[in-house]
Amino acid sequence: MKKYFKLLYLAPMAFFIASCDNGFEEMNVNPNASTEVVPGFLFTRTQLTTVSNNFTGAAYLTIGQSMQHFATYKEVPAAGDKYFNYGYSNGSWALYGGDPASAGAVIDIEQVIGAVKTAPEDVNKLSVARIWRAYLYHRLTDLYGDIPYSEAGKALTDKNFTPKYDTQASIYADLLKEIDESIAAFDAAKATFGNSDLVYGGDVTKWKKFGYSMMLRLGMRLTEIDPAMAETWVKKAIAGGVIINDADMATIAYVDGSITASRNFIASGLMGTDYVNPGGDNVEGGKLAKTLVDHFKSTKDPRLNVISIVWVPSADGKTFSADTTTALQKGMQNAAFNSLPADFNTYSEPNPATVLKYSAPLLVFTSAEAHLLLAEANLRGWYAASTAEAEYNAAVTSAMKQWTLFGSAGVISDAKIAAYLKANPFKTAGTLADKMEQIGTQKWASLFLEDEYEIFSNWRRTGYPKLTPTNYPGNLTGGKIPTRFVIPDSEEQYNKANFIDARTRQGGTNTLSSVVWWDK
Repeated sequence: MKKYFKLLYLAPMAFFIASCDNGFEEMNVNPNASTEVVPGFLFTRTQLTTVSNNFTGAAYLTIGQSMQHFATYKEVPAAGDKYFNYGYSNGSWALYGGDPASAGAVIDIEQVIGAVKTAPEDVNKLSVARIWRAYLYHRLTDLYGDIPYSEAGKALTDKNFTPKYDTQASIYADLLKEIDESIAAFDAAKATFGNSDLVYGGDVTKWKKFGYSMMLRLGMRLTEIDPAMAETWVKKAIAGGVIINDADMATIAYVDGSITASRNFIASGLMGTDYVNPGGDNVEGGKLAKTLVDHFKSTKDPRLNVISIVWVPSADGKTFSADTTTALQKGMQNAAFNSLPADFNTYSEPNPATVLKYSAPLLVFTSAEAHLLLAEANLRGWYAASTAEAEYNAAVTSAMKQWTLFGSAGVISDAKIAAYLKANPFKTAGTLADKMEQIGTQKWASLFLEDEYEIFSNWRRTGYPKLTPTNYPGNLTGGKIPTRFVIPDSEEQYNKANFIDARTRQGGTNTLSSVVWWDK
């Protein structure tokens, strides 16, 4: 009898539940969200998120300070100034995702590739996506070493939430293979991403040059760990044709306006993080570093007047004007202060007319970098069609000309460029070390701010420019300039076995003093 009444009670409940379920799936779908992959949209997003991810924490506070482009008097944001706070380096791991509402670039690019890899008419879209995927992963592996690669971004498709960590050696081999195969697969008769491609607008010819330039960069990265492999890929890249003309540079355009996401993220990051109070204290206590400003002044480099200003007060002290006069420029010593210096306002800051312009472009890969790589290739005997001196001069010229893209305040005359080269000629009679140092130092100057990641990698590979480390009390590296980013602690919790395996392979540590595979 009890069972009978129980069934009578449950029967209408079951009917009610079944009735509620009718149409529930339709009600549970977000009408404003796409239910399928839109390759063009996702490719645009992955381009933007790849270049802008964690700029403030990584490129500015950690790398920018450790490479002595910037300095701060404060301790908390001194990831690279006083070698504190490894947490800033964790943020670049967000390229893998984590927040379901804003999947990382890794997930986006894997979805793009999955959506375009089967149809023959999408071969150009697939090739571009594979090259960009290589660009994305080379940044991640250069920062962290062994990382999830072959199994990464497969949570949606393969339900793999604990991807293995591939060795950096195997990642590099596959990145070079991916670039090589993608370039070979391009078909000028097939469709591209068109305007969804923010870098080249779907121009296949330029994407080939970008691919070969990436191959040149990655190949050169192997010089200290596998010279034979390095030579093979460097020669292949040069034969294919790299970016040697300014018109072929890889750039992303930004616009000023009320839509903050359309503004240049470097300008937005620096303005929001530090340089919002002319003539007063800065949020993170930042200024341009003494090492950078002194180098530009000692070499009479005209770029100093393009990138650097000092805020000069008016007669009544109520307003300030940005002054680019060379004699006024003064960089702040790294790790010299732990409280606001009395002369803080006399130190140089980024120029609001160039560096801090919301409409400034992003230079993803420049002809200046390619020419410097070609100069090194010549020194190594891998490139005989030109000379190291000619390539160096072309690099300097291009690096100075590129500031024209930032507006009239960035224009450097031909006469000033010629005067600089005359005062700082390539050291043709110097030793190999002399020439390598000159090339490495020029890369440090030429890629300022636009690609701090590449400056960081080239410094770890070559040791140039020669930087004097700071040794602030209580720093996390024992007075050693940071050499690797720290993988977030969450990996040890959610992907423990694979994380520990990778950590063991890389010396058993996960610190700012760890090194990646190619860093010898």
